[in-house]
Amino acid sequence: MSILSIFRSNIFKKSKSISTPISLVKGRSGEAERDLKQTVPVVISPSIDTAAIIAAATATAQSQAREIIISAKDEAFKVKDQAIKDARIQLEDIEVRAKTLVQKQQAVTTLEEQLKKERLSIEATQKQADDLKAKISAQADTMVEKLEKIASLTTEQAKKEILVQIEKRSAGEIARLVKETTERAKIEAEDLAREILMDAMRAGATDYVAEYTISTVPIPDEETKGRIIGKDGRNIRIFEKISGCDVSMDDAPDEVKLSSFDPVRREIARVTLIHLIKDGRIHPARIEEYFERSKKDVEQIMFQEGQKLCHAVGVYNMNRDIIAILGRFKFRTSYGQNMISHTLEETRIGIKIANETGTNVDTVRMGCLLHDIGKVIDGEGNHVELGVQFLKKFNLPQNIIDCVAQHHEDEEFTSNESVIVYIADAISGSRPGARHENTEEYGKRIRQLEEVARKHPEVEEAYAISAGREIRVIVNPSKAGDEQLVILAQAIRDEIRDTMTFPGSVKVNVIRETRASEIAN
Repeated sequence: MSILSIFRSNIFKKSKSISTPISLVKGRSGEAERDLKQTVPVVISPSIDTAAIIAAATATAQSQAREIIISAKDEAFKVKDQAIKDARIQLEDIEVRAKTLVQKQQAVTTLEEQLKKERLSIEATQKQADDLKAKISAQADTMVEKLEKIASLTTEQAKKEILVQIEKRSAGEIARLVKETTERAKIEAEDLAREILMDAMRAGATDYVAEYTISTVPIPDEETKGRIIGKDGRNIRIFEKISGCDVSMDDAPDEVKLSSFDPVRREIARVTLIHLIKDGRIHPARIEEYFERSKKDVEQIMFQEGQKLCHAVGVYNMNRDIIAILGRFKFRTSYGQNMISHTLEETRIGIKIANETGTNVDTVRMGCLLHDIGKVIDGEGNHVELGVQFLKKFNLPQNIIDCVAQHHEDEEFTSNESVIVYIADAISGSRPGARHENTEEYGKRIRQLEEVARKHPEVEEAYAISAGREIRVIVNPSKAGDEQLVILAQAIRDEIRDTMTFPGSVKVNVIRETRASEIAN
């Protein structure tokens, strides 16, 4: 703090009113004088001696300056003392650390010397071991040479002789043990597999009553029949155009037959015709109205059936679009087997097998539920391809999509779950009474099976038996040897798989009979 500042402060304390600036004592510098004129306005009473006031202020300022200087010196001494103490402490700490580093360096040096000594000792021991090993090897070679001279056999000849003797003694025992083990494993495996499959089939039994699509509608009288036809056949033409179904009224006088490759459209047409017959007012506008109404009703029915199917197998968080597609199973049959009945039965069988074998039950459940979804989807390709393409839109797990893609062995199995879905589908589809087909289709399939086998030049005759589930092929023994039978069976199997559609599986049996005869004279 400067003397002028101290003086200005004291003057402010003593003055009570502001007036014009005063001049300081002569002898001050011009700069200090200008500062005081600008910043220190005071009022001095005429009775107060100006010189005395200035002298007093100067004395006070000097006294305060001395106090400040003394205080600053004391503070500087304190800071210096503290700095010296801190430096001394840091120096002591550095000395301690230096001593510690020296001790550690000495310890490391000692350890290095010990390691060097141990390394030298190990190298010496290793050299002794190598020398001993070479000596033993030389002695062994010498002994072998002596033994070969005594036995008149080389080492390799002696080994072969010993192995021959062991094989002769143990061949029969080994064959007996292998046969017994194989037979026992086969019997146990067959019993276990039979138990698992029977238990699964019993669990798959369902109380669902399959509702086959009804494609005929009864007509109460001839008048109703005439209203359905309409003037010049107008109503029936409009009905066929809107519904997409063919209408036949010539097969029976009291019913109308509806035919279409789309089972859902056929069901909508059936419901529409029933409503029209009940209403009695049959004309183009009424047909369109009832068709749209029936379409919504059937869609609601299908969604409810799909939801019921999902809940029946324990699936409660399925996408609504998938549920709606699954509901179409109600009006779809495969070889006479209703799709809802088949899916419900197959899923229960698959779940049971998965529980017994310790595989992922949820994956099997979803794979069985969705495996045939492609059968009710419009598009190009077989039902496996259509189903896989449809399910990929919903980001389902890959293992579930693999179950759908592999359930007819179109692709190699990638998991045990895929195998179980394939087995459950085969059990449900091929069990007695599960499916049926008309006589014409059955005969066509039997003939096609036999034709596939007869195409091969080695085949002499072929017979389809067991309702087309097995084909027995008789080959000409002069054109095919025993080693060619397996190759021929595989070729016929692959051609049947690629060119035919059939439920379950077809077994191919290739038979070659060789006869030898001599005449004694």
